[in-house]
Amino acid sequence: MASRVKSAGLGALAARAALAWIRRDPRAGELDRTNFHGRTVSLAGGPALAAGATLGAAVGAPSAAAALAVLTAGATGGAVGFYDDVVGSRPEQKSTKGFRGHLGALREGRVTSGLVKIAGVGAAGLCAAALLARDPGVRAHQARQQAGAVRRAADVLLGAGVIAGTANLLNLLDLRPGRASKAAMIIGTPMVVGRGGALTAGTLGASAALLPADLDEEIMLGDSGANALGALLGVALAAKTGPTGRALALVVLAGLTAASEKVSFTKVIQDTPGLRELDALGRRPTS
Repeated sequence: MASRVKSAGLGALAARAALAWIRRDPRAGELDRTNFHGRTVSLAGGPALAAGATLGAAVGAPSAAAALAVLTAGATGGAVGFYDDVVGSRPEQKSTKGFRGHLGALREGRVTSGLVKIAGVGAAGLCAAALLARDPGVRAHQARQQAGAVRRAADVLLGAGVIAGTANLLNLLDLRPGRASKAAMIIGTPMVVGRGGALTAGTLGASAALLPADLDEEIMLGDSGANALGALLGVALAAKTGPTGRALALVVLAGLTAASEKVSFTKVIQDTPGLRELDALGRRPTS
């Protein structure tokens, strides 16, 4: 329990300190954006969350290999997400949306910021999953499964899919203040229990520290914060599951991603009692 409290507290302090440091920068005004309410909010919350959550999770990691996996997934997810936040707002980038749109642009010879983000998160997920395979707890699980080389490689690919898929899911949900962080709490709270729980606690501590400012529409997470937050939860989930668990998680993530191409998550939430109230909880009233 003490390690979980320490990781959560460190993640929270680091996120708040990073946010204050970024907002004091003379160029902080370049991060201002207009949200769906027409209010001016700062993208500073994204890199601040990425930094705090990555540090808190790394400190709480159960092994050196898991800590390296956390640093790879969190830092890369935050960095490529921030690149997309900044470059993706340019006029020539705004018209390209969705995975199909980015691939279509590539066929035309254009590399979009969104494609850079997708490739970066995917590569980071693969590296992080490979690092997790060196974790003593994961190796012990593989030994019990008597996994061969092919099965271990498949498990790494499944882990990469879980990490990248969770990063993408949180990014898809980050369309309203606090929504991504609330989803992270729902997904991550059960993972605080058991081995590696401090890793998740560090991630959630940073997220909780910035949630009030997010709900009050002072900051927004953007792709930087949402991708880092999701990638870190993906690392925690991959570290706790074997091939079957990873495969099941990947099926759910793939299904939700496919559904997002057809339906609006915001509309589903607004039309569903319970989800609608949870989504609005703590949020600044519309005026």
